[in-house]
Amino acid sequence: MIAILGLVVGVLLGLWLNPDVPLVVQPYLPIAVVAALDAVFGALRAFLDGIFDDKVFVVSFTSNVLIAALIVFLGDQLGVGAQLSTGVVVVLGIRIFSNVAAIRRHLFHA
Repeated sequence: MIAILGLVVGVLLGLWLNPDVPLVVQPYLPIAVVAALDAVFGALRAFLDGIFDDKVFVVSFTSNVLIAALIVFLGDQLGVGAQLSTGVVVVLGIRIFSNVAAIRRHLFHA
């Protein structure tokens, strides 16, 4: 319940304050969001499977975001940032869809 309340408060604060994202961070923000979504859907799947662990979730969430941002940063330094960004989105997208499919099978038994 605390997590849901924190999420609602965070979303409302974000909408109310309308923060500006610095230009230097803008290329990494979409990748970080996709990586965070991967961790969230993985956590939901683990919760429904009865194997959720909050420590694993925090480590997974943090490491997903940091590793995805690091890969994109490395790609920018090598001059292939767009290609590595696409690769990260594809890999994490596949993981997200497989987790959503498992969640759907669990909830709807289909």
